[in-house]
Amino acid sequence: MEHSHGNHATKEMVADSCCSGHANGAEAAPGPAEILKSATVAVDGTVKDIVCGMTVPLGKGKPSLTYKGKEFHFCNPKCHDRFEADPYFYLSGNKAKKKTVVAKDTKYTCPMDPEIVQDGPGTCPICGMALEPMDGVAEGPNHELIDFTRRLWVSGLAAIPLLVLTMGPMVGLPARQWIGETFSVWLEFALATPVVLWAAKPFFHRGWTSIKTWNLNMWTLIMLGVGAAYAYSVVATFFPGLFPDSLKMAGGHVPVYFEAAVVIIALVFVGQVLELRARERTGDAIRALLDLAPKTARRITPEGEEYDAPLENIIAGDLLRVRPGEAIPVDGVIAEGASSVDESMLTGEPLPIEKNTGDPVTGGTLNKNGTLAIEARQVGDETMLAQIVAMVAGAQRSRAPIQGLADRVAAWFVPTVVAVAVTAFFAWLVFGPQPAFVFAVVSAVSVLIIACPCALGLATPMSIMTATGRGAQAGVLVKEAGALEAVARIDTLVVDKTGTLTEGRPVLTDVVTFGRTSETALLAAAGALEKGSEHPLAEAIVSGVAERGVKISPAGAFEAVTGMGVRGTVSGKKVALGNARMMAAEEVDLSSGKEKAERLHHEGKTAMFVAINGRLAGILAVADPVKENAGEAIAALHEKGVRIIMATGDNETTAKAVAERLGIDDVRAGVLPEDKKALIDELRAAGRKVAMAGDGINDAPALAAADVGIAMGTGTDVALESAGITLLKGDLSAIVRARRLAEATLSNIKQNLFFAFAYNTVGVPIAAGVLYPLTGMLLSPMIAAAAMSLSSVSVIANALRLRGLKL
Repeated sequence: MEHSHGNHATKEMVADSCCSGHANGAEAAPGPAEILKSATVAVDGTVKDIVCGMTVPLGKGKPSLTYKGKEFHFCNPKCHDRFEADPYFYLSGNKAKKKTVVAKDTKYTCPMDPEIVQDGPGTCPICGMALEPMDGVAEGPNHELIDFTRRLWVSGLAAIPLLVLTMGPMVGLPARQWIGETFSVWLEFALATPVVLWAAKPFFHRGWTSIKTWNLNMWTLIMLGVGAAYAYSVVATFFPGLFPDSLKMAGGHVPVYFEAAVVIIALVFVGQVLELRARERTGDAIRALLDLAPKTARRITPEGEEYDAPLENIIAGDLLRVRPGEAIPVDGVIAEGASSVDESMLTGEPLPIEKNTGDPVTGGTLNKNGTLAIEARQVGDETMLAQIVAMVAGAQRSRAPIQGLADRVAAWFVPTVVAVAVTAFFAWLVFGPQPAFVFAVVSAVSVLIIACPCALGLATPMSIMTATGRGAQAGVLVKEAGALEAVARIDTLVVDKTGTLTEGRPVLTDVVTFGRTSETALLAAAGALEKGSEHPLAEAIVSGVAERGVKISPAGAFEAVTGMGVRGTVSGKKVALGNARMMAAEEVDLSSGKEKAERLHHEGKTAMFVAINGRLAGILAVADPVKENAGEAIAALHEKGVRIIMATGDNETTAKAVAERLGIDDVRAGVLPEDKKALIDELRAAGRKVAMAGDGINDAPALAAADVGIAMGTGTDVALESAGITLLKGDLSAIVRARRLAEATLSNIKQNLFFAFAYNTVGVPIAAGVLYPLTGMLLSPMIAAAAMSLSSVSVIANALRLRGLKL
């Protein structure tokens, strides 16, 4: 089993070998006899490592292990541990049969510009956003978030003393007078230089890229404004004699604007860190999905031995044992046994499905009460769970955030500002008084400084932070800014049934008696039997009996018949409870109860027959009740012009019964996770603005694919992480509150952007010198910096108004 030293080593083989540079050959898979032969000692005193195929010299202290009387030697402890965890995998030849995966590095793409794809992390050359992993899960920590957080601390700590030095006199803190003007200027230079030259480096890189690609955006403005403020201040610090007396302060000092550059950088970092933290959480849904599959599977060898093997070592054809309460590890078929399986991951329905020999089972679903032996059919990336993970990752990646209003404004604002600055420079150079060059530089710099609104970094984060706080008070948790913008514009809402429109748990709704049997006697007999059952319907019946105050006696000779029901003796009488098949096995005549059972079925309820001493005694109906305020919420959404579509894994009869009761516009029943996602994609392709509301794992791909995902707070972690908005109480009427909050927030952000640009837009022509012929005054960069401060105060005050929003 020789190894070649090519570059075509697969990812799987590299991982298994623990020794890079070795690739699997093209020869046929060796059988167990050949494998054992390769592990024997060679003439030169070496032996092959059975895990990776490396040559291991004996007597050199290499690890070894004795298995079934034979000693095996390994090149390093990792290979020893892998063999010890799963000897059969390596000795049976299964390792050679396992499908290898072509090595591939994680690709990164821009969520806003998906055409940008590269091998490693970085920033988008078009919009400047950080690239995200295409599989939805980044390996290791988010280095950009760590880096930006560090830069935020540095710029923030520098901004505080700079603000004290420059703004202190306005609030009765004359720090500048205490230490002197000259020392203050040099201190400002010392504080600002590391911030501008180091902390702001990513911003300058993005700004320069925006100019090179001519995708002018917020970063262009920041680069020009910060660069102009800092460069002007450095010249003013080192060469104050270049400036005319008219631009100097009372003490003969030229004003500097280091604090303007640093504050802009600090504020922008606040917004960037908040955004990165929100985007980092998008991978949590995928991690939660991956955690559904167990890390090991209990393999049954051909010799009948059983042990827990690593899940990655399972191949198609392996026989696996799944005990009660365990998650099924891979997709397969039941080879032996019967049980009820919780498939809510796929269907969203709380009632388990009865499974018998020959029935398919899905990895990640939960085996409830029976012991099963399953034959593995689909493993690794071929399982349904892996496909759901891929769908969620793809949907999250394709849901591009709406292009920021700031960038749209910047696309025309930047070239206009640059044109004004250049025009002002040459106008002063040609027509201005002496020293014309200095006046030209000052006017151009003033234009660039005033055009960079530091409030731009606050406009969206301040509104979002205030709105999320107000939303949390009203039971609406907002994970990302894009979700608020999207929910304000939806015209279609796709809702899951179970757990969203209904309570998500079955309850006893109807008790029907026949003959002389009283309701109390019927409930007592049924409760006694179901008390010994583990079925979810049994729990609903026992709870219903207890709520009605009926005393439950112990049952004898209890027996659960998989797929049919239960039977036993209660107070000396033979009692059977179950479906029509159960009654047929007990030879019970159902003619008197069939019509009533069908009526209950059409109402979306599950009807169960109860027989006492061989006669039909009654029918118990169990259903998942509709939430109290669901109808009111749907009516309110209809008033806003939102079309409601129910998409559920439940059967069509039950789904239509619920839809008719609530006035839902359209019903899609019996749908799987991929069907829900396909429905979302179909609606979006038709130009609809779609929200998806759900609470289950089966809703995760659709929640991620919609314009905005809305999760019930009572649902699964996977659903919560896939959604942009979470309703804490699982209350559908909170969608109406979320819409009101979104509309108010969007309006507030637009107002903030107006404040961020308004003062600056008015100030640009003044900074260029249009008033000089009338007043003989040139706008100082100090006034330009003051305009920026005023716009920031306006933005903060306006955003705080959201705290009083009535929802």
